[in-house]
Amino acid sequence: MSVVETSWKHEFIPTNGINLHYVTQGEGPLMLMLHGFPEFWYSWRHQIQEFAKDFRVVALDLRGYNDSDKPKEQSAYVMDEFVADVKGVIQGLGYQKCVLVGHDWGGAIAWNFAYQYPDLVERLIVLNLPHPAKFAQSLRTPQQLLRSNYIFLFQLPFLPELLLQSLDYRAIEMALKGMAVNKNAFSPADIDAYKNAAAKRGAITAMLNYYRNIFQQKMFNQDWGVLEVPTLMIWGENDAALGKELTYGTAAYVRDLQIKYIPNCSHWVQQEQPELVNQYMRDFLLSLCISQL
Repeated sequence: MSVVETSWKHEFIPTNGINLHYVTQGEGPLMLMLHGFPEFWYSWRHQIQEFAKDFRVVALDLRGYNDSDKPKEQSAYVMDEFVADVKGVIQGLGYQKCVLVGHDWGGAIAWNFAYQYPDLVERLIVLNLPHPAKFAQSLRTPQQLLRSNYIFLFQLPFLPELLLQSLDYRAIEMALKGMAVNKNAFSPADIDAYKNAAAKRGAITAMLNYYRNIFQQKMFNQDWGVLEVPTLMIWGENDAALGKELTYGTAAYVRDLQIKYIPNCSHWVQQEQPELVNQYMRDFLLSLCISQL
């Protein structure tokens, strides 16, 4: 892993009846980072050190991933539990609010958390995950159904686990490096880190259980109002799984919204274009930092 890991601290925190692992660096206001599938805290390796200059950065392993607890029951992997996990982390770390950053599944959790607990979110930053209402609408279109066909594969028992584990977790490498526009964004050591995290006992089934409960998630079963939390969306335009068009019309659901598109960049935006992502995040957060001086 990166040499900067020597300045990172690995900790555990109890929340919502489980223990979550996280990596942290820095002091100050809380910046809480939520990763996606099939990742873990390591997907934020290019952001942790950068934002530790001004924040206490905490990059979680979500429940079921890497070194966090992995409840065996499929029912443990639903949005209400994910949201409760995040609330417990913020409060358990001694904060009243945070800058919440999420990508992929972490983005879905961040959207839901900001709606449920807007007073706990100072700013919201979501990378390559549409507003839940837009995603629910998109799954009624043939184009997005085709792009999301893996979701339906993941509903099957046993077979998805076998496919992800086969050939030394080759599917993990193909999901990351195979989808990336800039293949150099993932070194062999990076790929090994993701494979090793997925190989931990119980992790693959836990990761898949997020998808096995997806059609019971709130984004498919509720009306969405207008979010009052200032929000930044960052979007890699060459996302093979989630089309750029899923961002269109988001302003109808968010009072204060900025969207930054990054061309020639895949779904793995913060890893593939870290300098640009960091700059967009920093510009968005500048007013917050000034207000706290």
